[in-house]
This record gives sequence, C-alpha cells and structure tokens, in this order.
Amino acid sequence: MSKKILNKLCVYFGLSLIFVCLVSGQTPKASLPNDQQIKAKVDEYMSATLRNDRFSGSILIARNGQPIVSKGYGMANIELSNPNTPETVYRLGSITKQFTSMAIMILQERGKLNVNDPICKYLSDCPAIWQPITLKNLLTHTSGIQNYTDLTDFTKTAILPTSSAQMMALLKDKPLLFNPGEKYLYCNSGYFFLGTIIEKVSGKTYADFLQENIFNPLGMKATGYDMPQKIIKNRAAGYQSENGEIVNAAYMDMTQPFAAGALYSTTGDLLLWDQALYTEKLISKKSLDETFTPFKGNYGYGWNISKRFDRTIIAHGGGIYGFVTQISRFPDDKVTIIVLCNLQAASPGKVANDLSAIVFGEKYEIPQEHKEIALDSKVIEKYVGSYEVAPGVVISFTVENGKLIGQLGDQPKFGLVPETETRFFAKDKNALITFNKDANGQVIGMTLRQGGGDIPAKKIK
Repeated sequence: MSKKILNKLCVYFGLSLIFVCLVSGQTPKASLPNDQQIKAKVDEYMSATLRNDRFSGSILIARNGQPIVSKGYGMANIELSNPNTPETVYRLGSITKQFTSMAIMILQERGKLNVNDPICKYLSDCPAIWQPITLKNLLTHTSGIQNYTDLTDFTKTAILPTSSAQMMALLKDKPLLFNPGEKYLYCNSGYFFLGTIIEKVSGKTYADFLQENIFNPLGMKATGYDMPQKIIKNRAAGYQSENGEIVNAAYMDMTQPFAAGALYSTTGDLLLWDQALYTEKLISKKSLDETFTPFKGNYGYGWNISKRFDRTIIAHGGGIYGFVTQISRFPDDKVTIIVLCNLQAASPGKVANDLSAIVFGEKYEIPQEHKEIALDSKVIEKYVGSYEVAPGVVISFTVENGKLIGQLGDQPKFGLVPETETRFFAKDKNALITFNKDANGQVIGMTLRQGGGDIPAKKIK
C-alpha cells in the first residue's frame, strides 16, 4: 500500500486504507443554488465523470438530513450486470476509523478507559519503547509506531489472517519513527491496536461492540464488519484497473484492516450516522467536541477538520482493495456529501470536492476527455528517474517499449500516456503528472494531481 501525504491535501495513489482529500481555501461565499439547480449540475458533472474518469459507485448529497441527490452509477457487479444503486453496499476502508474512535469515546464515557491512558495498560507484550504512547496518540496518528501497510511485504501478507498478537510481534521491535506526540503521520497500525483495546476493555469482539452500540441504536441495518463468507445483500464487487482494463480486485483477508478499515455500509446508512453526530444519541456533546478538535495535522479522532470555501469541513475517506470512499460534512451548513466507489481508479475525494462546489455555488471543473499525443522517445527518456513526494515516498519512472512507466515503492507498475510534452495521464490511477523543468530545460521535479489536489515532488536521481 502507498504511504500517505497528509497536510491540507492527502493523495491516494494505488492501494491504501485511507483516502482523505481536503482542499483548504478562502473564497467569498456565493449565492446558494436551489435543489433543482443542484440536481441539474450534478447530472451534467456525473455524466462527464462516468465518461472521462471511470467512475463507478453511489453518491448522496443531503441538506438538513434530507437527500437532494441519491444515485448509483456504473456496475455493482459487472459479471452479473447488476447496477450500483443507493442501496449498494461498499467496503469503506478508512471511513471505518471514525467508528473506531466513536467506540473509544463510548467506552471513555462509561469509565472503562481514558484517551490519556498509556496503550501498554491494555496491550499484551507491549515493548518498553511504547510506554509513553497514549490512546490519544493512536487516535490522532501521533504515536510514531510504524504503519504496517507501508511495510515492504504487506502486499504479500495481505491475504493472510492476522491476529493482534501477530501484529504486535510484527511491529514491537521496530523503532519509532518519532517521539510520541511530536508530530502527525498517518498510521493504520494505531487504529488496528485501538480495535484490540476495544475488545480487551469491552469483553466483546470489535464487530459485536460496534453492532450493539452504534449500528443497532442508529438503525444502520446495512452496515457491519465485512467478511467474504458473510452473505450481504446488495454487496458490490470490488474492481481495479490494470493496463487500462477493469479487473477483479485482489483478495485481502479482512482481519488485516480490522479496526482501521474493515467495515461496509451504504450511502443511506452513512447519512444516518452523519445525522446522529449532531445529537447526543451515542455520546455527549463534550465528547463530540473532543472528537472534532484537531490535534496535529488537522486531525481529530478519526476525522480531518479543515476549511473549504471558508466553511468548516469534517471529512475522511478510505481506500481498500477494490474500493475508494469519501464522506464530507459541512456541519455549520448541515450539508453532507457521501461518495462510495467500487473501482480503485475512481477519485471519490475529487468528486466530493466538486459536488460540494456545486452545492455552494463555487467554481469546479467538468471532467474532460484525456487525448493521447505521439511523443518522441528522446523526450520521454528525459523523465526517467526517481521523484520524492514526501520523506521516504518515491515514485520512479522508467521507459518500457517506448512508453513511460511509473511505480510507487513496491506497488505494481502503471503506464502513462502523454497529453502534452510535459503532462501525462495515468489511466489506472486517474492521475495527472506534470514534469517541471528549470530555465535550462532540465527536469527538476514533477507535480502529481489526483483526488482534487496537487502534490509537488523533487527529482532526487
């Protein structure tokens, strides 16, 4: 899985358990369109997205808890010709984290734990170096524990069942990346161990605790912990893109994502969840305020809190084999945008950003068709090299059979097609890459545009 770059933007590239794309901006508030205007613009936008950006999934736009648009696009199951609908069930990936954080807050209110407790109070075989780490550090990605989904062998081990003891054995001897609480670095490992703590403290499985304390009370009948052997009505199949073709997504054992990304749901159930967060049905206002207070890197407990169109946005997304997702909440406006996709090449963060722009009468771009041009091989060869998008996160480019090929870490390679002499489109990733040159025409870096944001990268070799 890819490493994450999370500041005001977060890029999803390839396979990840999280996808968040928050674009900060200070823009004058425009006059708001009415529901009919929103529907018309959404129809136009989604038609172009289907045509040009390989979208497959379901969207929901709601104001004051009432859907304005709730539709499915593309196929839930290509082999059976079953279309996506508002009732289609999708794996959520890291949207799961907000439910994990809610479970922790419920247990805190019951006096079973405190977020300031050291995690070693609850974890067996906890190494001495982890003693300063608190539950709050896990919730806010400030623990310094290495992210297991970034480890070299993850794509090979993702098919294997994993217990909490095995995860501890995998990580306990690895050095911390920084001192606990020192900085923010997205870490699925932290949320995996939060699931372990929930089970230890509650005496129930993670799945059962959430079912009994969140899903059942809120009437979320199409939400739960995903397991392949479980019969789930309206379940979508997950797909990915390889060499421009749609194929079935790779298998992942669902004990791997666990409390970091193993839940499934629908757009309608997530609206029930969204609406409950305006109430004290699950926890008190004090606990909700704590959940939605940023600690470091604009991150609270399982949510990013930022600004868009000079409005507060509370959001998170996810990516897991075959699925990418996004939920964006504008609490002051009581507006909710939910985008669930069953094709990894889709960009739910970008779609959610653009749909929110439609709702608030702001600027957005209609997706355009990408047209390939012929480019001399000598020009393409200038872009060969390694580009660092974040410390330790490198995208490498090579030329194979006259085509530019990219690779992020040890992930599968992906092809790029030229649109101009310096701009290339990656069909399998739904991403634009623009190579940057200095005054002498030497390539010095590139800019990755994906999910609605630009990420610069310096050429390092």
